[in-house]
Amino acid sequence: MTTTRIAPLAGAVLAGGLGLLALTGCSFTSENFSCDTNSCSVTLDGSGAEVNLPIGPTIELGGVENGRASISVGGASVSCAEGERVSAGGLSLECTSISGDEVKLTASLN
Repeated sequence: MTTTRIAPLAGAVLAGGLGLLALTGCSFTSENFSCDTNSCSVTLDGSGAEVNLPIGPTIELGGVENGRASISVGGASVSCAEGERVSAGGLSLECTSISGDEVKLTASLN
């Protein structure tokens, strides 16, 4: 009599597939941000605009004055000018563009 070992083989294939899924990383996109494995591109449009990122705390735009954006990250306040990099709330932020009341930035884990 021959015994077929499908269950252990199926388990091994499933485990291997899950391992490959973890290696490919994940991405997430919303109306005002998109994220890959460890960073997010964020657009904050207008005073009070905020995003809840999957990689860290909420980021909120306080406002823009004289080319500097006032940003709150998980309760910590920072400001940055276009091209400047700052850290707050466990995130590194790079203000990539400031135009009127719209701020584009890249947030990554420290």
